[in-house]
Amino acid sequence: MLLPTLRSVALVGGITAALLATVPAAAQGDALKEANQLFKQGQFDRALERVDTHLKANPKDARGRFLKGLILAEQRKPDDAIKVFTELTQEYPELPEPYNNLAVLYASRGQYEQARVALEMAIRTHPSYATAHENLGDIYAKMASQAYDKALQLEKGNAPLQTKLNLIKELFPASAPAAKPAAARPESVKLAVAAPAQKPAAPAAPPQAKAPAPAAKPAAAKSAPAKPVAKPSANPDEVLSAVNQWAKAWSENDVPGYFAHYASDFKTPNGESRGDWEAQRKARIAKPRNIQVDVESPKIVFSESGRVTVTFRQHYRSDALSVSSTKTLVMVRSGEKWLIQQERVGS
Repeated sequence: MLLPTLRSVALVGGITAALLATVPAAAQGDALKEANQLFKQGQFDRALERVDTHLKANPKDARGRFLKGLILAEQRKPDDAIKVFTELTQEYPELPEPYNNLAVLYASRGQYEQARVALEMAIRTHPSYATAHENLGDIYAKMASQAYDKALQLEKGNAPLQTKLNLIKELFPASAPAAKPAAARPESVKLAVAAPAQKPAAPAAPPQAKAPAPAAKPAAAKSAPAKPVAKPSANPDEVLSAVNQWAKAWSENDVPGYFAHYASDFKTPNGESRGDWEAQRKARIAKPRNIQVDVESPKIVFSESGRVTVTFRQHYRSDALSVSSTKTLVMVRSGEKWLIQQERVGS
């Protein structure tokens, strides 16, 4: 039976950039470091003991929990691994790696529709995540194979269908018979080192606005007026002030103030309803006692449509998590305010 080989993100050589430290480095340098080394050596039982020791002292550490999910997958405990990765997606929906590894586990059980949904979530979170795109292609190939098989059962002798099925099987040859359970390493949960998704090139800095030329007298204005580069209201300082006020409201657990920075036609990241999105954000903003959100190195680009794209490095710190990521906000002017119409993490 055709079975695509999906790539799981492994903790080899350090966690990917999205899963930054959630506890001090000194605390991670002992049990977690040893667990990671044991994992790379294939000593999964000992690795699990060490990571559990680490998580007793640091139960919210995303790195440790991510590594535990990988170990459980290698120990052929998919239910437990799925539980770990599912909880990570719920608590840290901006991280693409847990979604990807959920898809790998679903695919190993033949749950291709669930795998497809998980991979699409990973790509929405991080559009330039190459591993997820590759895995999604494999999932589509498997689903196409199943559809062609079904069609051939209903219409035997259909040569074009058989040709299509053969092409897919050539691209994804059937897996070899599994070894004994004690030594087997499921091909569909193969752990390959996946480099972190490359950061996209930073947007070009906005052009320096030239001083406007003195207005010509009406009688002499014969030629068509030049197309303006930016409207007078397109002030970079105003845009940056709006972004900083948004981060300030978030840092102060000011839920109404935070939502006031979003446009009425805001496009939610995962396509959910505005009400569902606000309920999720309210829980995440109001729950931590201490939040600090910092905006670093903002790049502002104006478009002729009137929208503004702001790309910056976002540093988020709370009682339980410290994470840095690239954030992009697409903003529109509404009256005297700049409001967020769309936001993306990692691009």
